[in-house]
Amino acid sequence: MENNVITIENLHKSFGSHKVLSGIDLKIEKGKSLVILGGSGTGKSVLIKTIIGLLKPTSGKIFIDGLDTTSINKKQEAQILQKCGFLFQAGALFDSLTIEENITFFAEKLYKLSLHKRRELAIEKLHAVGLSDRVLKLFPSEISGGMQKRVSLARTICTNPEIIFFDEPTTGLDPIMANVINELIISAKNKLGATCVTITHDMNSARAIADKVAMIYEGKIIWQGTPKELDSCEDPVVSQFVHGRTTGPISV
Repeated sequence: MENNVITIENLHKSFGSHKVLSGIDLKIEKGKSLVILGGSGTGKSVLIKTIIGLLKPTSGKIFIDGLDTTSINKKQEAQILQKCGFLFQAGALFDSLTIEENITFFAEKLYKLSLHKRRELAIEKLHAVGLSDRVLKLFPSEISGGMQKRVSLARTICTNPEIIFFDEPTTGLDPIMANVINELIISAKNKLGATCVTITHDMNSARAIADKVAMIYEGKIIWQGTPKELDSCEDPVVSQFVHGRTTGPISV
């Protein structure tokens, strides 16, 4: 029996005459980690931003927990968003807020937190991403890029989301810090029991965190399978991308 938390049917998204998504069909199983692979400009970011509602689809259906999010009211939309966490590619921390205030920013919008509870929650989530509470009163500009990414992840998991979206989580990080983030994503998924959707072009990250992989090309999902099946995939687009070949159907 299928247990899909997200189902996407014939999803299209255009910006004027420019088509980005051209009929996406995708099912995402509850509690699993899906990685969406694709090169730059293939529509990965547009896809997850459309799923979460930051962009409106041109046509098609998106079901989250059985609700068609393309035709829901504001109250239902708010209920869906409360279930979701989103880690933006650049972290999107607020420069004028302390690390504590950044981590609890969205939690405070949902719950009435006393100063004591806010501090406790921030410390708990900092520890969950391997950071000391000594950074609580610092500002984002006072910590490293890798630490900023961890703080962003702490904010993402602060409300214990049921669904977490990761937009290029290892971009701009050295290999060691990228592996740290991969391990934290796996830990967040396992501890929260969350469904995770990650877009990336980082093959090491994909292999590390994915239960299932989907490849997007020219606005469509052209292949789906397990990480183990990637290397033996005979689809020419997937094979070229996975092995980093300069010749093939993907123009460089």
